[in-house]
Amino acid sequence: MSQILPTSVWFWLLFFSAAALGGILRFWLTNLVSRKLGMALPWGTLLVNCSGAMALGFLAARVAGAEQAQLVWLVLGIGFLGAYTTVSSFSLQTLSLWQAGRRQRALLNVILTLLLGMASVTLGFYWGQE
Repeated sequence: MSQILPTSVWFWLLFFSAAALGGILRFWLTNLVSRKLGMALPWGTLLVNCSGAMALGFLAARVAGAEQAQLVWLVLGIGFLGAYTTVSSFSLQTLSLWQAGRRQRALLNVILTLLLGMASVTLGFYWGQE
């Protein structure tokens, strides 16, 4: 999908609002899950990244070839879901586990994130095609 960025002020307000909401939801959800399940593994980040992957797969399937797809993709896919999901937190939390001597948990976090993330985006894409 070729990206030509819109110049409308309204588009950018919508984009930044979507990104702000995605970031707020990520912060709220990761903290909620961490309080409920603890921090043996970064469960909140895993949940956010997998649910975001599923939503992105669904969105990708739904907007493929649709009119106005580029605007929807930019606002929801890049704005909201880009701020909602977090590779940086996943990376830092994995490094922290590794440095704390919890190497098995660090590796488990990497494996779970990759496998569940791929399964989630695939499932979301499948659902989006129905």
